[in-house]
Amino acid sequence: MTRRILFVLTSHDDLGGVRKTGFYVPEAAHPFHVFKQHGYQIDFVSPKGGKPPFDGLKLDDPQQKSFLEHSEVAGKLENTLTTDQVQPGIYDAIFYVGGHGTMWDFADNAALARIAAEIYEKGGVVSAVCHGPAGLVNIRLSNGEFLVKGKNVAAFTNQEEAAVNLTNVVPFLLESKLVERGAKHIPAANFQSNVQVSERLVTGQNPASSAGVAEAVVKLLQAQPVGA
Repeated sequence: MTRRILFVLTSHDDLGGVRKTGFYVPEAAHPFHVFKQHGYQIDFVSPKGGKPPFDGLKLDDPQQKSFLEHSEVAGKLENTLTTDQVQPGIYDAIFYVGGHGTMWDFADNAALARIAAEIYEKGGVVSAVCHGPAGLVNIRLSNGEFLVKGKNVAAFTNQEEAAVNLTNVVPFLLESKLVERGAKHIPAANFQSNVQVSERLVTGQNPASSAGVAEAVVKLLQAQPVGA
C-alpha cells in the first residue's frame, strides 16, 4: 500500500500590505523530493482550494524547478483540494508548508485542524516547517488538549521574525503563540537547520530545516507497518 502525505499550502497572498506572499516554494519542493524518493504519494490542500500563491521561488535550485515541472505536481497545484474534499483516513501524515501567508489563514482554519487531529489520533504524523506551525496552534485532540502541549517544537523564531523586519507585520508571533499553547519551543541560531521530533509531531524552524522534517517523517512512518 502506498503511503500518502497531505501537503497544506496557504491561500493568502498579502504580507500585511508590505508585498505579496504565499507558500514558500523550497519548503514544499525539498520535502516533496524526499517523500518521492521513498515512493510516497503527495496531495495538496489549501484553505480556498484552487491555485495557491507562491513565494521564494529560485529556479536556479534544480529541486524547485523539477518540483514545479513534475507531472504530478503541476496539475495538482493548478487545483488544490479544499478541506471538504479531503478524506483524512487515507493519509499517513500531514505536512504544513511554510510561507508568511500561513500566518493569516492556517491558525483559525477549524477544518484543517480537524483533519490534522484525525490523522494524528489514528496514529499518523503531523509535521510543519518554518511558518507552517501556524497550522498547529489551534489543533485540539479529543481529550480537549492542544496537540502541541508538552511537546518540543521548532518554528520560525521571534528573533528570525525581527531579523526580516516583520515583527509588527505578522498578525501574531509564532514562537510566542506556540509557547502560549503549552509547547516547549526549542530554538537554534537564526536561519540554521533545526528539526524537533516529539512523539508523532515533527517540526522545523526555517527553510534550512525543510528536507530534515521530511526525513524525520519518513523515519517515523518506516517504523510503522503500512496501514497502521
